[in-house]
Amino acid sequence: MCGIVGYIGEQNAAPILLSGLKKLEYRGYDSAGIAVQEESGIKLVKKEGKLNKLNEAAEKELFNGGTGIGHTRWATHGRPSDLNSHPHADSFSNIVIVHNGIIENFRELKDKLSAEGQDFVSETDTEVAAHLISYYYKDDLKNAVQKAVSELEGSFAMAVMSNTEKDRIIAVRKDSPLIVGIGDNENFLASDIPAYLDYTDDFYILENQEMADIKKDEIKVYSFTGELIADKKRTKIDWDSEMAEKQGYEHFMLKEINEQPESLKWLLQDRLVDGEIDLSESGLEKDWLSNYNKIHIVACGTAYHSGYLAKYLLEDMLKIPVEVEVASEYRYRNPLVDEKTLLIVVSQSGETADTIAALRLAKDMGAAVLALTNSRDSSIARESDKVIYLNAGPEIAVASTKAYTNMVAAFYMLAVDGMRQKKNIDPQKVKQYTADLIKLPELSRQMIVQSEEKIKNIAETYAKKSNIFFIGRNTDYTLALEGALKLKEISYIHAEAYPAGELKHGTLALVEEDVPVVALGSRIDIFSKLFSNLKEVKARGAETLLITIEGQSYDKESVDYVIELPELNQYFAGLLAIIPLQLLAYYTALICDKDIDQPRNLAKSVTVE
Repeated sequence: MCGIVGYIGEQNAAPILLSGLKKLEYRGYDSAGIAVQEESGIKLVKKEGKLNKLNEAAEKELFNGGTGIGHTRWATHGRPSDLNSHPHADSFSNIVIVHNGIIENFRELKDKLSAEGQDFVSETDTEVAAHLISYYYKDDLKNAVQKAVSELEGSFAMAVMSNTEKDRIIAVRKDSPLIVGIGDNENFLASDIPAYLDYTDDFYILENQEMADIKKDEIKVYSFTGELIADKKRTKIDWDSEMAEKQGYEHFMLKEINEQPESLKWLLQDRLVDGEIDLSESGLEKDWLSNYNKIHIVACGTAYHSGYLAKYLLEDMLKIPVEVEVASEYRYRNPLVDEKTLLIVVSQSGETADTIAALRLAKDMGAAVLALTNSRDSSIARESDKVIYLNAGPEIAVASTKAYTNMVAAFYMLAVDGMRQKKNIDPQKVKQYTADLIKLPELSRQMIVQSEEKIKNIAETYAKKSNIFFIGRNTDYTLALEGALKLKEISYIHAEAYPAGELKHGTLALVEEDVPVVALGSRIDIFSKLFSNLKEVKARGAETLLITIEGQSYDKESVDYVIELPELNQYFAGLLAIIPLQLLAYYTALICDKDIDQPRNLAKSVTVE
């Protein structure tokens, strides 16, 4: 898996394919390749490593053709290599294919096709699909692809060309995203919208188990069973390509950290009406809280951390039971779900495979589903009953920053709107909390300005360390989890988070002279408990960083570094506390000279299990 592009039209396809792949670099990859239809046949070039290697090889090939497909690969089957890179072809070089996802029954299919005399040269499951389409190919590419996909098990998005039918691309989507861009006598194909925003803002978003037959002057969309979808909806995208560019920042991650005040404003401004929170556009009823007796929150990675923070808030503020679980675990147990359960799924991309599977499981059991996602027309947005769009704009860096803060802020809005529905809560308190939410964009801007230089200095020290610990209590523990994840994602320094009160139950054995410990202390009601734990690590020689609210009293001899947050309601101060942790990860990775926007082995949208 990772990024798919395709082009069919009057222009030379190769530069357009390479440009599209460049726009999808943020998804993470280990190799890349393109295939272009020429008069003499399909010409193919692919290289392990970054796109500059593919660009150099493509320049030497002098491509000249108006139809082509391309791919950036993130290895799932077979190690990264030129041979395992996409595109892949069948034994006769008639069928050429690129593929995202995993074909789960590739071994059985490979054995069957090998017995038919087909020869395999790579270790990939994708090559099996190319051979299977070739096996069924007679004189119509769409029919061959349709027969092949009926045998494939797993998740996949594919783009397929044939040497025999030179002006045609067949695209199929099953549990892995794919979009078709609509142009003037030219059309585009990609796994994500930013690939072709320079060329079009008009797209078809393929639904699950849909197939597109793409020519330069025509696009037809079919179901996997072959029925034409005559009323396929077109989607206008209101992003522009400039939003996905670095705009003078060295990395997308730093740009996106600095965009957080604006993205928070985008989230809040449409949901605040006359000083009150209005979530009616999401599909939530005015009295939604009374419809449910429990809430389940399911997500992965950073999105899971936002949900974990929400568990503490929603139970405390609304007195409703909340379970939070990583999606890959939720889907393989038997959750206690019924029609009185509200399932909240959280996903920046809206295409996270495990989260989609959990959504479908709970929905089949009767739960109502509310999605928090940044991607309109994504699978999760379409399959959920209600949606709060995060409005964070395109997030390019693999390590999520502004999408995370908007997830947290969306949960803040849910909590305050739920408080409004509680008869035992003073309406003035709800108004005050709403006013506190309105302050978040400006306070987050202050947080970036006030903490950045301090964090740069701390990063100089942390970049030399091998192990770093993060501690916190209550919502601060969930922030510690996110801070540790950010640091290890992009700096590759071992970082772990622990509930502060658990240190003495084993973890304290790992704390020794000069080991950094980052303590989150935004919860003033339990700050004294947190600080006692910080003193425990300081007594064992730890180098301590404390992040707490401005004006908090503490023993300064126990703290080596301190970052103070602007004064704010302790429920919401956590959103400000994450900003210095994002900056710490960024500047530490910068000093360590790591690939910040595309950390090794990671991808932006995980569309396989």
